Amino acid sequence: MLSLKEIKEIISLVDESSLTEFKFKTEQGELSLKKEEQLVTAAPDAIVQAPQVQQTAPAVEAPAVEAPAAPVATQPQETAGTAIKSPMVGTFYSASSPDVPDFVKVGDRVSKGQVVCIIEAMKLFNEIKSDVSGEVVEILAESGQLVEFDQPLFKIKED
Repeated sequence: MLSLKEIKEIISLVDESSLTEFKFKTEQGELSLKKEEQLVTAAPDAIVQAPQVQQTAPAVEAPAVEAPAAPVATQPQETAGTAIKSPMVGTFYSASSPDVPDFVKVGDRVSKGQVVCIIEAMKLFNEIKSDVSGEVVEILAESGQLVEFDQPLFKIKED
């Protein structure tokens, strides 16, 4: 199961994001967070009151600066192709380090199982692999950007 420090870090990441619900399952247990209910549920049915998580939610929704995120959400609907989505909440990186080329760029051909990016979550770097073979037609996230679970990262035109 996750340590208390890891759980607090996840709570902080969810609190800073626009997510309202987060679920994480492993063989050792399950973690479920919901902002609107102000509670955290951990594996053996333990409920921990998350202090003032709800109060920060309006601050996340209030800024009109996040309006560019809405056009990004509508663009994937306009571009044909299969989406590669984020399997977790974390920080998106298009390359393994700043001084090396990106894993993929628009126009590149990818094969099923090829690494297309890295997502850092809880100080762990997770390689994200393509589920399909084809051509990258759109990159929907910027390096260093916080991404949410199931957020589209790439559009791939399948072979």
